Amino acid sequence: MALDQSFVGRSYPPTDPYEVGREKIREFAEAVGDTNPAYTDPEAAKALGYSDVIAPPTFVFAITFMAAGQVVQDPQLGLDYSRVVHGDQKFAYTRPVRAGDRLTVTSTIEAIKSMAGNDIVDIRGEVHDEAGEHVVTAVTKLVARAAEEG
Repeated sequence: MALDQSFVGRSYPPTDPYEVGREKIREFAEAVGDTNPAYTDPEAAKALGYSDVIAPPTFVFAITFMAAGQVVQDPQLGLDYSRVVHGDQKFAYTRPVRAGDRLTVTSTIEAIKSMAGNDIVDIRGEVHDEAGEHVVTAVTKLVARAAEEG
C-alpha cells in the first residue's frame, strides 16, 4: 500500500545533542580509509584554520540516519522497515563538523513517491550546532521494496 502523501512536510522533534569526539572522528576516518591529517591531527586542522580536528564529509551520516529513525518508526506513516534499503545520500555543508560540536538533527519528510510498487521516502535532516547555527543538511532516500507476489 502506498504511503500517505499528507506526511510530506512533516517534521519531527530535534534529537538530543550528539557530542562529536576526536576519537570518533579518527575511528571513522580510519574506517573509510581517509588519511587526511585534518581528521586526526589537531595541529594540522589548526594550520587549516579550524579550532580542532574536523570530520570527513560522510561522518554526519551516522547521526542523521539515527534521527531518521523517528520517521521510520512513526506508526502512523506505516513504513515497513523490513523491506527498506538505503537508496541515496546527499550532504550540503555550511561548515565542517568539528570535534567538540554538540549537534542536533531535525528530520522532515521531504518527498514520498511510489514507483513499481516501491515506496520511496526522502528525509531531510537539518543539523545545527549548540548555538543554533546550521552545519549541514543531509537528504536520505529510503526505498521500501514492494512485497513479492505469491
